Amino acid sequence: MIIDCAVIGGGPAGLNAALVLGRSRRRTILFDDNKPRNAVTSESHGFITRDGIDPQEFKRIAQEELSRYPDVKIKKQRVHRLTKDSGLFQVATENGEVFTAKNIILATGFKEVLPEIPRVKEFYGKSLFSCPFCDGWELRDRPLAVIADDHKAFHMAKVVSNWTNDLIVFTNGSKVLPLEEQELLKSKGIRINEKKIASFIGEEGLLEKIQLEDETEVYREGGFIAAEWKQAASFDSSLEYTVNEQGGIETDSWQRTNIEGVFACGDTRIAGPSQLIIAAGEGSMAALAVNAALIEEKFSQENQHRKKGESI
Repeated sequence: MIIDCAVIGGGPAGLNAALVLGRSRRRTILFDDNKPRNAVTSESHGFITRDGIDPQEFKRIAQEELSRYPDVKIKKQRVHRLTKDSGLFQVATENGEVFTAKNIILATGFKEVLPEIPRVKEFYGKSLFSCPFCDGWELRDRPLAVIADDHKAFHMAKVVSNWTNDLIVFTNGSKVLPLEEQELLKSKGIRINEKKIASFIGEEGLLEKIQLEDETEVYREGGFIAAEWKQAASFDSSLEYTVNEQGGIETDSWQRTNIEGVFACGDTRIAGPSQLIIAAGEGSMAALAVNAALIEEKFSQENQHRKKGESI
């Protein structure tokens, strides 16, 4: 059987895409290996009616809603290979199954690469985060840290200062802030520490101090890390879609890539962390674009058949 669309990725973008496709009566398979980027977090924010929800509970509710639509199937499998032949896509899973689809929605997301600082993973997702708009409210008015050893330090410091007046930028041994940027940050009461970080101190994921290589300790109750971002998709693919400088898949405003029949949405397109509601909205847009393409295909075929009939 040829399905209308294969949605690869079971986060908010993929889930919402599957919902819109199911409501459009499109035969859809959602592939989800259940390895989300936000697995370390216990709360997700910024999604109206779902503010503060546990990410796994969010997924459970979404999958329950999808079960109402008989045209949508969920396969809890990792996609192993994705190819295109004669205008159709072949989706092969690790279990050896192969599915044929007219369209593909890539919603595989990104994964973060944290700096190599001892104990960083113990605190990430509990008191150290990557998205101020997602977790800044919970850390408001506390002594915070911005940890960034590249050009993102200046921008992140400006953003995080919205939630606290007690902020220190730790560049972890790098001199990444030009003098002009340093002076501007200092004029706003933001301090800068260029010493290398030796470790984090605290219990049960709650940060208490940042220990530096000279054995001094700086009191901080939380903060934000400028992580590196890489595509989470690990499957083999012969599809040569265009990516931007940040590594995100380029699309137009309808989430269409440069390859006909391939759409991308959510973190995998944005090339970094986005809020749930933004990712879900992009998933909806991708599904609308798939549906529009299928409608045009239907009427184009019928028009061709009609013309053939008239010429006989």
